[in-house]
Amino acid sequence: MPTLQIEHGVNDFDVWRQAFDADPVRREASGVKRYRVFRPLDDPNYVKIDLDFEDVDKAEAFRAALGDLWRSGRAAPALASAPRTRIVEEVLSEEY
Repeated sequence: MPTLQIEHGVNDFDVWRQAFDADPVRREASGVKRYRVFRPLDDPNYVKIDLDFEDVDKAEAFRAALGDLWRSGRAAPALASAPRTRIVEEVLSEEY
């Protein structure tokens, strides 16, 4: 299962969260199966988001849609830095 990872700084987490919750790129309809949002314990103005997809094509299409959204600035009011994205796949996992 491919995962689109996104990370970037934010000016205000609450403002960012409102924009994220508004879901302007329609995560579920675009093929996102699950998402997780992380913040470093020592930096509350930074977020990392993992979005899981069934296939790479949907992940790539969603990344392109996000790029269009971020360039427009209309739904990314709290971005403090350019988002960094990559598509990864899990190759090892173990639970203890």
